[in-house]
Amino acid sequence: MKLLEKTKAAGWAAKIAPGSLERLLAGLQSSQEDDSRLLAGKARNEDACVVTIPLGQAIVQTVDILTPIVNDPYMFGRIAACNALSDVYAMGGIPWCAMNIACFPAAMTEDCAGMASLRRILEGGHSALTEAHVSLAGGHSIQDDEIKYGLSVTGIIDPKHIASNDQLRAGLLLILTKPIGTGILSTGVKAGWEGAERSEQLICATSGRLNAIAGEAIRTFALPAATDITGFGLVGHALEMALASHTQVVLDIAAIPLLDNVLSYAEDGLVPQGAYRNRSFCQGRVSIRGTPDELRVLAAYDPQTSGGLLLGVPEKSANEVIDFLKERGEGCAVIGHVEKESSSCTHLILAG
Repeated sequence: MKLLEKTKAAGWAAKIAPGSLERLLAGLQSSQEDDSRLLAGKARNEDACVVTIPLGQAIVQTVDILTPIVNDPYMFGRIAACNALSDVYAMGGIPWCAMNIACFPAAMTEDCAGMASLRRILEGGHSALTEAHVSLAGGHSIQDDEIKYGLSVTGIIDPKHIASNDQLRAGLLLILTKPIGTGILSTGVKAGWEGAERSEQLICATSGRLNAIAGEAIRTFALPAATDITGFGLVGHALEMALASHTQVVLDIAAIPLLDNVLSYAEDGLVPQGAYRNRSFCQGRVSIRGTPDELRVLAAYDPQTSGGLLLGVPEKSANEVIDFLKERGEGCAVIGHVEKESSSCTHLILAG
C-alpha cells in the first residue's frame, strides 16, 4: 500500500477550513483571556504556548480521544474532557492546562446544523475544563470521516506524593467511586433498546462527572495507589495494578455498584465486544472463588468511558476516606482488598 496516496485520497490530514474553524472557536476562550498561567500562546494562531507551573511541583501529562458514546453533542464533549482529565486525578494531580484535539467530518463544517453540533461538542468540553479550573491553551483540528474529540492535558503534582499502579500492598482495601456499566448502556442506546433514553441520561450523569473529589481524596490522605477505570474495564485495570505491584487482588462481585439497566441489558445480549476482548485477555490471570453471578462478572469486564477511580486505601483510613467522599457528594463502595502475591499465575480473584 502506498501510504501517501492512501492519505491523500482519504483526506485524513486535511485541516478544517480557516473560516469554519474561526466560527467554531469564537468565544470559547473569551473567559480565559487574562489567564495568568499562559505566558504566551494567547495571541491569534500561535503554534504553541508557554505555561507557568508552581514552584516545587512536577508535571503529569496525558492524552485521550473518543468517538461519541451518547447522542447529545454537548454531553459527548463534556464526557470526553472528563475522561481525559481523569488520568491526572488518578495520580493525585491537579489538571492545569489542556489542548483540544478535534477530528470532524468536512461535511459537518459546511452546513449550519453540523456546525451547531460541532460547536456544542467544544462547548461541552469547555464546560468541564471551566469546572476543573483548567486553562484551555489551544488545540489542533483535522478533517476525518468520523467524529472524534479529546484533549491533551498537563497537570501538576507533588513529586513526593504520587498515586500509581505499582503501589498496591497487602492489606489495602479497594474503593470504587463510580458505578460501572457505561459500555453496556451505550450498546443499548445505540440499539434503541427499551429504556434507551433513561440509559443515555445515566451515562451522561456518571461519565460527565469529574473525578476531582476522588483526586482530592488521594492528595488529602496521601493514598499510595489508584487508577481510573476506562477501556480495559474494572477487572482489566485492577489486574494491571496487581501485576505492577506483585500482589493479588480480590474483587467482591456482589459489592460492585452497577448503573440501572446494566444487568437487564446484559441478559438481553447487549454487551459490547470490548467486554469479551477484555475477558479473553485477562482470563489466564483471573480465577473465580465461589459462585458469583455470571452477568455481574461480565459487567466487571465492561469497557468504561470516564469511569470512576479505584483507590487503594489503608484499612485504618477507610472510614475516614469514605466519609470524606460522601460529604462532598461522591459515590463510593468498598469492592475488594489486596493480598500477598500468590505462587500461582492468578493475580486477581472474582469472589461471590
